[in-house]
Amino acid sequence: MRDCKITDTVAAAGVGAFFFDDQLAVRHGAARDGFAFLGEPLTPGYEAVRQPATAVSVMLRLSDGYVAHGDCVAVQYSGVGGRDPVPNGEQLASLLEHEVAAEMRGLPTQSFRELSGRLDPLSALPGFGTAAAYGLSQAMLDAVAHTRDASMAHTIQAEWGLDGRLRRVPIYAQCGEARQLNVDKMILREVDSLPHGLINSPALIGPDGALLLDYVAWVSRRVQELRRDRSYRPILHFDVYGLLGLVMEMRLEPLVKFLLRMEEAAAPFRLRVEHPLDAGSRAAQIEQMAELRSRLREADSSVQLVADEWANTLAEIHEFNESGAADMIQIKTPDLGGLHHSVEAVLDCQRHGVLAHIGGSCSETDRSARVCAHVAMATHADQILAKPGMGVDEGLSIVTNEMARTLRLDCT
Repeated sequence: MRDCKITDTVAAAGVGAFFFDDQLAVRHGAARDGFAFLGEPLTPGYEAVRQPATAVSVMLRLSDGYVAHGDCVAVQYSGVGGRDPVPNGEQLASLLEHEVAAEMRGLPTQSFRELSGRLDPLSALPGFGTAAAYGLSQAMLDAVAHTRDASMAHTIQAEWGLDGRLRRVPIYAQCGEARQLNVDKMILREVDSLPHGLINSPALIGPDGALLLDYVAWVSRRVQELRRDRSYRPILHFDVYGLLGLVMEMRLEPLVKFLLRMEEAAAPFRLRVEHPLDAGSRAAQIEQMAELRSRLREADSSVQLVADEWANTLAEIHEFNESGAADMIQIKTPDLGGLHHSVEAVLDCQRHGVLAHIGGSCSETDRSARVCAHVAMATHADQILAKPGMGVDEGLSIVTNEMARTLRLDCT
């Protein structure tokens, strides 16, 4: 192990791979104008309903000359569901180079867990939120892996005492608004789980849910038409942004019946439905999701419910897990801040028999995606999001190749 210390912190404002969208304004009918949205934003911090995502690369200079780095990023729908507001790149870069740099200078880089323990106290600094903690923790993990002369995945395993060889983690891709063309790409690339669907408007569900059912059935047929091998059986995973609950007026009986119809439409493939309802608070969300999951099991359904909104912190994820409120948790890494929280979230899911999905956002960067691949491999997560961006190919190549490189080096 090298004897390294942090000598300086440098930051550069950059861009994320997609956009920040004011979810509240979109839900209230903001009109589309090409790729943009018309009208004024409704969520504090937004300058427009849709605006380019920002990122800040944070770099830690080490005493031996190595520069470790990570990217501070936030999710596409920042500022809602208990999340931090949209970050300001220039202000965050200044904060990292001054107040944060003073706290980092001279710290040894022998232990990621010890370094990441410095992140939560930094939250007292004005402007230091989850995006800052997320990027700084990536740089910390990089620095410690360099000091240990090990991969980031093996560094996590060593510090948490995790057993088992590294393995490839199944990948989940999101189609964005190209709901047919990008599905074809996913099938040709034999993605493990697809298509997300971006079901973020009641118009995509249709009267009595007919449009959504047609789309689910189309995805199932398309897989069967395009797959080269019948052994390819992806999981069909749709994110409905709480809108099924809205359309069903938060009545669980018709919601259960509709999910059963979705399951029939997805056959012969397994169905996952993310954020089927939004109950308006964490406590209500947990209660309603647990009841919905129980009713599905009583109906002998194998539909898996995925929690996303209201599960933004390690403590909240633990509450969902303890209550049996989901079959899978999306561990939305930027929302959890420091990556040590994402590691702990996966382990908490495993202790409760809940599937752990290392998620995130299309608005992230290649750097944050590659570091997250190490978290997923180290903890043996059940799934990882192909990120960043909405083009499918780019995110898939970034996450797939980072895992492939790491696994190949692990064999030599």
